[in-house]
Amino acid sequence: MKAIRAALLLLGGIALLGVMAAQASTMDKATKVTFSQPVEVPGMVLPAGTYTFTTHPSVGSRNIVQIFNEDKTKLVTTILAIHNYRLEPTGETVIEFAERPADRPQAVKAWFYPGFNHGVEFVYPKEKALEIAAASNEVVPAETELATTPKEMQSVPLVAVTPEQKTEPIEQAIETQAPQKEVAEELPKTASEMPLLALLGVIGVVVGFGLKRIAVRAR
Repeated sequence: MKAIRAALLLLGGIALLGVMAAQASTMDKATKVTFSQPVEVPGMVLPAGTYTFTTHPSVGSRNIVQIFNEDKTKLVTTILAIHNYRLEPTGETVIEFAERPADRPQAVKAWFYPGFNHGVEFVYPKEKALEIAAASNEVVPAETELATTPKEMQSVPLVAVTPEQKTEPIEQAIETQAPQKEVAEELPKTASEMPLLALLGVIGVVVGFGLKRIAVRAR
């Protein structure tokens, strides 16, 4: 009976570790994305292949996306992004592209993580944003200065580039804040993640202590 109880506790501990790992993956939104042809992202063209997209910790209305190789052993690029919203979340990863001429790689516009109605829209250097806006007939967020580090990306000035090749304040041209109803719906989910992780950590410690006592008694 002691052996059975010990086995059950061990299985419970393993299950808890699995839940904690899943929560961590949700927090950085690590997602593998495969492109069958070259695609353009701010600052470079990604060759066809599989990449891992993650979000870097950030605050405010800006986001930072880091793109790694498939097994996440090499950082390929770091990208500034702003919030983008959908009416309904999807059950799978969504990558949106901006239209480009047939002889140019398609430009990645936005990335949405499964289960969320908000994602990120990539910010392009101003000259490239002017080109994309004209080709896609859409407003494109742009940075007026080159920012290469997460710290610089938090404060670099941003504008919105229109298809008419004009620049406007980004707050007026692009919706960067969620409607009040969507904010209210997302808050309970966001607020519950950290307490859940803390609770799982405490339970994990208790399980470990229980296994230790059972092992001592079994002797």
